[in-house]
Amino acid sequence: MTHSKKSNVCEEKTFETIYNKHATDLYNFLYYKYGEQLDPSDKVQNAFIKLWEKCSDIVPEKAKSFLFTVANNLSINAFKHQKVILNYESNHLSDTKNSQDPSFIMEEKEYLKKFQKALSKLSPEKRATFLMCKAEGKKHQEVADLFGVSRKTIEKRLYTAIDELRIYIKEI
Repeated sequence: MTHSKKSNVCEEKTFETIYNKHATDLYNFLYYKYGEQLDPSDKVQNAFIKLWEKCSDIVPEKAKSFLFTVANNLSINAFKHQKVILNYESNHLSDTKNSQDPSFIMEEKEYLKKFQKALSKLSPEKRATFLMCKAEGKKHQEVADLFGVSRKTIEKRLYTAIDELRIYIKEI
């Protein structure tokens, strides 16, 4: 099927319309999914740059899907890059870990005891939810499916557990 000139996003008015229609939603999607650390506004701009570069291949009806896919992939790549940096730093810091101040090691052990005591004060549902979400890295929906409750219930349990832990451990 051949496309006419007006069926792609290279025309300035069409591109501008797509930008005005999807930029805010794309930013909100990235912000909600990845937070502020991955700079969602930068990913939005880069997604629109990619759309402009490929404008002759993209029809306006597919522009939204293209933008969200590109922006999501850019965010995933940035997240993976941060993970590599953290792994590199932790490997190099582990070399100096043996030379840590003994008082720091003692404080770390005391904090761990406080944290474990605070965890034991949580209700079984909140403790299990907190550990599955934060320690095991399970998604809210996965935990909800395991417990047979809604995702909102899991979110409520998790956020109240975090609030209670903050109360039990004043240093957080």
